Amino acid sequence: MIESPDRTPLPREFFDRPVLEVAPELLGCTLARLTDDGPIELRLTEVEAYAGELDPGSHAYRGRTARNDVMFGPPGYAYVYFTYGMWHCLNVVCGPEGRASGILLRAGEIRVGADLTRKRRFSARHDKELAKGPARLATALNVGRALNGVDLCTGGDAPLTLLPGTPPAPDQVRNGPRTGVGGAGAHHPWRFWIEGDPTVSRYRAHVPRRRAT
Repeated sequence: MIESPDRTPLPREFFDRPVLEVAPELLGCTLARLTDDGPIELRLTEVEAYAGELDPGSHAYRGRTARNDVMFGPPGYAYVYFTYGMWHCLNVVCGPEGRASGILLRAGEIRVGADLTRKRRFSARHDKELAKGPARLATALNVGRALNGVDLCTGGDAPLTLLPGTPPAPDQVRNGPRTGVGGAGAHHPWRFWIEGDPTVSRYRAHVPRRRAT
C-alpha cells in the first residue's frame, strides 16, 4: 500500500463525530511530534475509544473535573493524563463540544526519528517495542502534561499533529475488549487494532487491586 503524501492535518470535522466512528479510522494515520531534538512520526496501529459520561471506563463518567476538562472542549485536541504516579498517556478528544469522549492512542510504528525515541525507550529490545503500549508511546514521543490541550489540527510548528497516513485494509481491522478496564465497562469491544502488526500491545484483562490491611 502506498504511503499518503498528504501533509495536511486531519480536519476538525474528522474528530467531530461519534467516538466509535473515529477510533477505527485513526488506524494507519500518522502522529507527528515536533521536539527540540527533531521530528518523530509514527503510524497508529492500536487505539481505544472512551464514551465520556456514558462509559464507566472513562475519566469523564462522573462528570467534569479539572483533570478531564479538555475532554469536554472542542474536538481534535490532545488530552494527556498522568497515571500510576509514573506514566503519561495521550488521547484525542472527539465528538461535539460539551460532550466528553476520547480515544487513547495505545501503540504505533515509529517511522521517523527512531534514534530519538531509543534515547527515551532504552529498555526496548527491538524497534517494534518503542511505542508498544500507551505509556511507552507517550514516553517515546516525550509527551507530558505540558501538551494537554494542544490542538492536533493546526500543523506547521505545532508540537503534535495528526495526519493522514496508510490506512489498513478493512479485513485487517480488529476490535475487542479494552485493556485493563474493569467493572461495567470491561466488556465493551472498543479497542481497535491492526491484525498482525508487531507493534500492537498484548491484551490484558483488568486485575482488581488488593486493599491494604
